[in-house]
This record gives sequence, C-alpha cells and structure tokens, in this order.
Amino acid sequence: MSNLANQLVIAERDEVARGIRLLLATPLVTEGTAPEAFEVIRKRQVPITKWFDYYCGWTLVVEPRFGYARLAKVRNRHDHTRPARRLRSGRTPFDRRRYTLLCVVAAELLAGPVTTIGFLADRVTQATAADPVVPSFDTASRAERMAYVDVLRLLESFGALTVVDGSTESFVESEQAKVLYHVDATLLMRLLAAPNGPSRLAVPAEDVGPRWNELLDGLVRQRRYGHDGNGSPTSEIQHNLWLRHSIFRRLVDDPVLYRADLTEDERGYLASPTGRQLARRAAEQAGFVFEERAEGFLLVDPAGLATDAKFPDDTSTAGVAALLLLDTLLEAPAGLAPEQLHAKAGELLRRFPRWAKTYRTTEGPAQLATDAVAVLTGFGLAEHSGGMIRALPAAARYAVGAPRTNESEGESS
Repeated sequence: MSNLANQLVIAERDEVARGIRLLLATPLVTEGTAPEAFEVIRKRQVPITKWFDYYCGWTLVVEPRFGYARLAKVRNRHDHTRPARRLRSGRTPFDRRRYTLLCVVAAELLAGPVTTIGFLADRVTQATAADPVVPSFDTASRAERMAYVDVLRLLESFGALTVVDGSTESFVESEQAKVLYHVDATLLMRLLAAPNGPSRLAVPAEDVGPRWNELLDGLVRQRRYGHDGNGSPTSEIQHNLWLRHSIFRRLVDDPVLYRADLTEDERGYLASPTGRQLARRAAEQAGFVFEERAEGFLLVDPAGLATDAKFPDDTSTAGVAALLLLDTLLEAPAGLAPEQLHAKAGELLRRFPRWAKTYRTTEGPAQLATDAVAVLTGFGLAEHSGGMIRALPAAARYAVGAPRTNESEGESS
C-alpha cells in the first residue's frame, strides 16, 4: 500500500512539473489543439496555480467547460523579442498594421458568437473609418487583405476563432470569399494578459508617442505591490514580494539571467539563504535543473518542454547562421562591428552555395547576419554594446572544444 502511495505521489509531482513547463512555453493551452497537455493542467490545476502565484505572481485560469487554460504572464520589463508572428513559412513578426488590425478585429468579434469573413471585414472597415487616428481598412488592397488574414489565422491558432466552413486564406485572393466562423468570446477576452485595460489609460493620441513607456508601465502595474507612483513598494512585505516575483518571472521566462542585469536588491535576495533555497525549490517542483554561475543563473529543462524556441536550431536558416557566427564572436572578446559579421555571413554563403537561398541577394549577407544576431540576443548569448556586437558569458556553453579521441579520453582518465 505504501509503495502504491509513493507511486501516486511521484506521478502527481511529475504531472505538476510537466504542467508548469507546458504553460511556460505556451501560456494558452486549449483542449482542441493540445488535449493531452490540457488534461494534465486541468487535473493538477490547484498545485500548478499555487506555484505560479507564489513564485511569479501570475494568475492561471483553467476553464474545463470551455476547454482552455490561460496563464497571464505579466512582465515588469518590456520585451520585444517575442512578437506575434505570421503563420506562414517565413514566420515574419507582425508589423504595426497587423497589431492594429488585431485589436480592431478582436473588438468587433465580441458582437456575436457567429460571423463571416466578409461581414467582419465590413465591421472593421466601418470601425477604422470612424477612428480619426487608425488608417481605414481597405479590402480592395491585397496587402490589406493579407494582413487581415494573418490576424484571423493567429486568432484561429489561439482557439478564439474556429472555421466552420470555408478557408480563411481564400480571402487573400478574393474579397468575395465565403468563410463562416464560430467566435469564443470568453477565450477572446482572456487573450489580454495586462492587469489594467488600455481604456483606463486613455490619453490624447498626440501624447501616446512621448509617453509610450509610461503607458506600458501603467498596463502592467499591480496594486498588490503597493507602488506609490514612483515604482517603489510602500512596505517591507510588499518589497520582498516584489523582489521574489520580479526575479522568478525573469528566471523562468528568460533563457539566462545575468547578475549584471539585476538590481542590487535583487542580487542580495538571490544571494541570501532564503532566496537561494526558494530558487532551488521552485526549480525542483517545476522539473528544472538550477544552475548558478559566477555570471548569473539558468534553469535547464532536460525535456525541453518549457520553451517555445530552441537553440541550437537547425530548422531555420537564421538559427544555423547564429550558431556558426557565435564561434566568430567567441574568438573576439572585445566584440565585432556589424560590418565584420556581414562579411562573415558572406563567407558562409560562399562556403555553402546550396544553403540559405533566400539570402542570396546583394543585401543578403547583411540581412543574414542581422537575423542571426537577433537570434543570439534573444537567447541572451550576445549583446549590442557601443556599436559592437559581443558574446555574453552563456555563449561559452556552445564553444567548439578541442577534438577528443579515445586515446585522449583514456589519458585524461
């Protein structure tokens, strides 16, 4: 009996850890798109919810009847490395027009549980025409129709929009295309993770640009920390709560957390016996391996469940180029100028003539280097500093070592 009880405890612990890591990679899990993952989260929602609330201050909402689990990941720092992407072969990030249409489309979808692609387009056209700031939506333009379709396909991937009949992509070729949708308004309203609605921060359009960072801070400000208006918690208890949540949010969500990027208080918290114990306990409960180095901290997921992107990545040209250019950066501790990396990318293109066909243009080498550096900076492996690009300490994990043979291994043993 005790052996069975132990097995049940181990099974529950493993499922909780798996659910936590699945939600870190995909904060919105639906029964329709990931039934096995949703079942794990639904089954262990209580301990998973408590883990996220205690360590990160994040809210998890699980709706078994509606078939979705939504983790509201609030960040205290603005991150441009995780944009919405077009669901096409290039996975190009959304531009400003697509983000604008996403907001307008989402608002218009709340009008009813069923709609068509043409009727929705008409509503978007009317809404944008009545707005003095947003450019009017024009279905006569193929570029506009493609942007509109990219938005709809993104909402489909979230499960907020379901195609009942037809194909969304057909609207790109003809504005007369017939597509019928079912709208999940409940899920649609959960997509916005910000604790404060944008309407509460309404300001004149001409003030948005100059106050952009201030407005973004207003969207994610949480009263539980008692901020006094200057960004400072108003009590010692709230200060410690803020430290714990701000540290763990970055620890679980960023590829690497460098000491240099932490405040003095945050470094002190992690150096304390309590902070270090909490970090190790959180990692163990979530199935991570906690690594502490002189330069910073890292949570390693042996199963690779907790990330929506991986490095090294041999499935993308930019990912392969990033790994190849990383060797060059590691050989230059002081860093390299962008032009030097452009030249190195050109050498790669000449060395592998059948590779990276989309970059074989006049500006191809420069674009390849730019895309590769974006991958490296996104994973905390490189940074822009003083007009140079240099490798960061975590990049040493991917350094090419001296070749080893059986004889050398025997000698070292």
